[in-house]
Amino acid sequence: MDRRQEIMEAAMTSFSLFGYKATTMEQVAKIAKVGKGTVYTFFTNKEQLLSEVVMKMIDEMKVETNSTLDPSISFMENVHRSLMHLLTFRERHLLFAKLIDEGKQFQTPEVMSMLQKIEGEITSYVAQRIQIAIDKGEVRPCQPDLVAYLLLKSYVALVVDWQQNHPEPLDEETIVSLLEETIFRGLKA
Repeated sequence: MDRRQEIMEAAMTSFSLFGYKATTMEQVAKIAKVGKGTVYTFFTNKEQLLSEVVMKMIDEMKVETNSTLDPSISFMENVHRSLMHLLTFRERHLLFAKLIDEGKQFQTPEVMSMLQKIEGEITSYVAQRIQIAIDKGEVRPCQPDLVAYLLLKSYVALVVDWQQNHPEPLDEETIVSLLEETIFRGLKA
């Protein structure tokens, strides 16, 4: 592994454990076992470092989500699998979870910007899948960006937000059924 990659791994660790606000370039250098100057050789500041670490995480998320796609099942089933996988990734990936917590708690501008970037990447990914389904005739013509946003927010509300406000989480079958009866029904060609 090269120095730059070692620094990014160290930054991922630090941001995941301590959050953006509490991470320092000196701390990243210590974790990477390099001098602080070496960190600045590759990254201008902590914000650039966070941005690159987040983009790497987004790329990993896309690769993992692409692996869940199955051309033998319907668009609706693939969208459901993809979004459930993205939400699972969000819950188990320490950096993503820490950014969400820090965003809610402190509204750190750099963190809020990264969360918007992540949401934009996810929405764009889903919109591309919707456009492919439109081109194949599986889905009625629609505005893919708006539908992708609606789907993402619906999944977040039903999977994540629901659990925070209700004693029993919704099971996956209930979520699928609800979305099939509402959003997916309107999309069917």
